[in-house]
Amino acid sequence: MQPRGDPDIQEHETCPEAAMTQTIEPGNPEAPTQPEDTGTGSRPAAAIPGIIPAALKRRVPKYSDLAPLMQFKKPEFSRAARLRQASTIWDLRDMAKRRTPQAPFDYTDGAAEAEITLRRARQAFLDIEFRPGILRDVSRVDLGTQILGKPSRLPVGIAPTGFTRMMQSEGEYAGSQAAAAAGIPYTLSTMGTASIEDVAAAAPDGRNWFQLYLWTDRDRSLELIERAARAGNDTLMVTVDTAVAGARLRDVRNGMTIPPALTLKTVLDASYRPAWWFNFLTHEPLTFASLSRYTGTVADLINSMFDPTLTFEDLDWLRDTWKGKLVVKGIQTVEDARKVVDHGADGVVLSNHGGRQLDRAPIPFHLLPEVSAALKADNSDAAIILDTGIMSGADIIAALALGADFTLIGRAYLYGLMAGGRAGVDRAIEILEKDMLRTMALLGVSRISELTPDHVRLLKK
Repeated sequence: MQPRGDPDIQEHETCPEAAMTQTIEPGNPEAPTQPEDTGTGSRPAAAIPGIIPAALKRRVPKYSDLAPLMQFKKPEFSRAARLRQASTIWDLRDMAKRRTPQAPFDYTDGAAEAEITLRRARQAFLDIEFRPGILRDVSRVDLGTQILGKPSRLPVGIAPTGFTRMMQSEGEYAGSQAAAAAGIPYTLSTMGTASIEDVAAAAPDGRNWFQLYLWTDRDRSLELIERAARAGNDTLMVTVDTAVAGARLRDVRNGMTIPPALTLKTVLDASYRPAWWFNFLTHEPLTFASLSRYTGTVADLINSMFDPTLTFEDLDWLRDTWKGKLVVKGIQTVEDARKVVDHGADGVVLSNHGGRQLDRAPIPFHLLPEVSAALKADNSDAAIILDTGIMSGADIIAALALGADFTLIGRAYLYGLMAGGRAGVDRAIEILEKDMLRTMALLGVSRISELTPDHVRLLKK
């Protein structure tokens, strides 16, 4: 009868010499280590096929083994704890959507018509390849830069956004104070829900800019310009892409009005977001701080107040009237960038209004290299600022590498605001800063001035 059991073991038992002649290919780092020859003609049990080493046998765990692993933390439900869990701007967006009624969230999140422009703007930042340098000292990375004659601790500022207290009751106050704390500029919109003077008082140490829509009533425009100057704003940003209102279909479908109306739909929506409605109803009524009280749709307001007859002569009037830095926002062609600089602009903002005006508009990130090359060819020192589509610090670094001097964020900071008020805006800026520091270090770059177009390659579709 043939002996039963493992044939290898049988061989070892019957022929010790066979077990001693295992061949291991020399130079193979993955080969098992040969057991030392003890002179007994046998090998350890762990090296014998079919024998399970003691370390791999199952056993009942001891408490002393489990104790170091049992580090249960007390659950935290505070706003601060919630915000700490957000690692990206997209995380803040998810939080904002849960905490904000549909109409104000969609006003922030949406764009014009089919929202093609917004999707393309965000996709543009994905369709790149970074090209890092290696063996560079990046033990210290400096994100500081100069913009329009003054320093900024980060190469990003807060863009003008209207109706901000509708998104969350702290509104412009949260944005301006967070910007001041971060050492970056804050831009107040003509359509803001806090006054020029109140924002300046809320962030007295901040760098405040004012965004202007030119109205058909020039005297009202002049009044705003003078107020902005008296309040210490050093930069006037005039927006030129709103001759008429874009077709923001989410707002139409939501019945979006200013102020929000208490309809059956909004009441039902409020039942899931009681904190937002409590804040909204217990704070100062929502009005445009720079305008007279208005009730109606956003599109009706734009079409009734903003001037569709604007020309470059109006830009000349602004240049003569405003003594600080003048920036033109809404540039979407190389020709217009050159022309506004010829008419006295200190900077241009490449922007399609966040995709909220003309759908299928040019994408600022795609336009950036051409504008940068054109202004350099003209020996112009005008600042190139970019917005639209930015959702990470890597997006900002890519824009700087391709020729932008500075960037602006709108939705990205508003998601933070809706997620957690001032603390949420702080968190949004912190996330972007960490993104930028990490991206710069991995690119092998320690200063903004070291970024070049060679660090980014636009992928072909």
